[in-house]
Amino acid sequence: MPKTARPENRETKRRSDLAMRLLQELRPRVHAGQRIGVAVSGGADSVALLHLLLEIREQLGIVLLVLHFNHQLRGKASHADEAFVMRLAALNGLAFLSGHEDIQARSKRDRANIEDTARRARYAYFARVAAQEHLDKVAVAHTAEDQAETVLAHILRGTGLAGLGGIHPEAGVVFRPLLGFHRGDLRKYLREQRQSWREDATNRDTKRMRARIRHTLLPFLEKKFSPAAVEHLCQLASLAREDDAWLQSSAELRLFLSAKEDKGEWKLPLRELIASQTPGTSDHESDVPRQAPMAMSKRLIRLLVQKVKPRAGQLSSVHVEAVLGLVVRPESGKLVQLPGGVEVRRERNWLCFRAKRSEAKGKKTGANGYAYEVNLTGGEDTVLVVEHSYALRFTAIDWPREGRETKDTGAVLDRGAITLPLVVRNWEPGDSVRLQGHQKNHKLSRLLSEAGVSRWEKAGWPVATSGGKVAWTRGLGVAAEFAAGPTTRKVVAIEEVPLT
Repeated sequence: MPKTARPENRETKRRSDLAMRLLQELRPRVHAGQRIGVAVSGGADSVALLHLLLEIREQLGIVLLVLHFNHQLRGKASHADEAFVMRLAALNGLAFLSGHEDIQARSKRDRANIEDTARRARYAYFARVAAQEHLDKVAVAHTAEDQAETVLAHILRGTGLAGLGGIHPEAGVVFRPLLGFHRGDLRKYLREQRQSWREDATNRDTKRMRARIRHTLLPFLEKKFSPAAVEHLCQLASLAREDDAWLQSSAELRLFLSAKEDKGEWKLPLRELIASQTPGTSDHESDVPRQAPMAMSKRLIRLLVQKVKPRAGQLSSVHVEAVLGLVVRPESGKLVQLPGGVEVRRERNWLCFRAKRSEAKGKKTGANGYAYEVNLTGGEDTVLVVEHSYALRFTAIDWPREGRETKDTGAVLDRGAITLPLVVRNWEPGDSVRLQGHQKNHKLSRLLSEAGVSRWEKAGWPVATSGGKVAWTRGLGVAAEFAAGPTTRKVVAIEEVPLT
């Protein structure tokens, strides 16, 4: 059983060197009378944060509360963590508040990464408690090593300037006062205080990328390349956040001066994504302009998507490039659909951003979170199914009387049999279809299993529906009632295009 420190009057005790460092760090950031929640998991870093704040709370004039979130991921060990933190709070005469959620069940339900699910649930809890308890801030114990590991993880997964910024010192009500402190120093401090902590065995599970970075990659970099690797990665993060903040404020100012909003639709003139003519040249529309700095153009696009999207959705670089494609192709009416229920259309010299009409009316997307409309504007529409790393191109084409081999055209739908808009979405339980050559409907679940589609792949498997009926399924082809026949004169060809 872990030992806990005996109660003592910490304010009369000589303050530790770490506490004095933290005091100087916090003087400009907190004010007398503020109520501060301290997020304590039971691990060494958060326990050290609590002890350090207890040492300097009188100097700062703050009120402390202890917050704990139980993810229920480690069975009895998770409950033992909570009990440990509760005793620690009681020993120091602090109020204790805890939240609970079955993160394993939620991540399966949402088909989401378990670590991301845990993080979202934890911070949502902190935000709720802050509002309910009138907290001014919630202190979280991320360290310099956490920052370095985060930057490395983002680099390895692929990132831009925002990702290089790593963990932000402040985000909403949450602040992180230990980002300049080292994990080893905090453990040394706890040993001097004779204060134990809880160890999470999953932190050493090298099947997880974060654990491999912590226990293998970062020590290797420090040993073989630079003992100051952590400091240098933290400095990179700080510089990246400074540059990112400046670019973001510049983009917001440019958007304020140039974009127009009308009934939820935002319009941006193309000239804001294309630089002015070079000096001495004509500014007629027929002249070819040189492209504006990509950094600004991409930020403007991301800002506008954020303003109009009605639900969660991850915007990738592939999506942003697709929107920029509308700028360089002089075809009015072209449309790009984006995650989060957003569509972007080029109308003459404007880009128009809005929530899809079906989203605005509260249409529910599929279980795996995506549903894209196909309107065939201009006879063609492309849907970026980033969930599966490819695009689906729908093209209306003439169909000769004698027909043609679909091996040349891919899957085709009878244009006269479908109702627009088509909807590309993930397969859902209960979907059924009658395939060509079959006499009756069959459950898609069974057909996909027979085709060798795994249970995990099936969860987000794409289908195209017309009027709510499944018209096409990837790998299975076209439903009989929507297939081209002897009287068909126009079809919609479906082509799968890999994303590069």
